[in-house]
Amino acid sequence: MVAMKNVMVATDFGEVADAALRYGRELAKRFGAALHLVHVVETSYVGVGVETYVQVLPDVYGELEEAARRRLHGLIESLGNGPRTIPVVLPSAVPSVAIMDYARDHDIDLIVMGTHGRSGLAHLVMGSVAERVVREGPCPVLTIKQSRAVVMAEIPIAARAALPVLS
Repeated sequence: MVAMKNVMVATDFGEVADAALRYGRELAKRFGAALHLVHVVETSYVGVGVETYVQVLPDVYGELEEAARRRLHGLIESLGNGPRTIPVVLPSAVPSVAIMDYARDHDIDLIVMGTHGRSGLAHLVMGSVAERVVREGPCPVLTIKQSRAVVMAEIPIAARAALPVLS
């Protein structure tokens, strides 16, 4: 039997991340696992447009981190009863590395995260946090794509039966 004690959901507070949170929360509840809700605040650059980035100033970073904490706590409150949920804000210049390091350091059994499904030039320029975590992560990764369908799953067969059906 597969035992999960720690499920992590990485969020950027977008619609796809919300869908990933629903999956992660349900899996954590069914397995009696703690849910780690993680947001990475990028320490070097932040997007200000479709594909435009500017350097984050140190004083602005503190404000971004506090805003992320408030949003995480708001998400947790909006969920109501469920698994024990741990809000985490991580500083990093490379979100995928921060996610993988946190998973490794906190014995995460499953990472659930959204993917925007970029392709072509946008994927080449921006890369994919989810893709890197799937390829290099320390544990199985369940990704939820824009249409909220499961597109990549590296989870044990026993856990697949526990996946919730979302409308």
